[in-house]
Amino acid sequence: MSFIESSEELMNRIAAMDRDNSVLQFTIAGKGKFTLVMQEEDHSIQADVEKNPQLRRMIAEGKREYQHGKGLSTSDLVKSLSEQDFR
Repeated sequence: MSFIESSEELMNRIAAMDRDNSVLQFTIAGKGKFTLVMQEEDHSIQADVEKNPQLRRMIAEGKREYQHGKGLSTSDLVKSLSEQDFR
């Protein structure tokens, strides 16, 4: 779990994500802990989910959170941050 200190750092970490580095867990002071999972657009992740029970659990947990109104897009997250959040 890494501590993110600025919106620029968050965007850099997101930009560095790829197929092998597709999960980013981080903490933002004053906001909480986050897990960001990158999903490729060009194919279904069904085969990956079937092979990886941890991924299946993470996706199910994310769906439950979303259904309970706890979902937030990356754009909304970045827009909600201010410099004070990183002090």
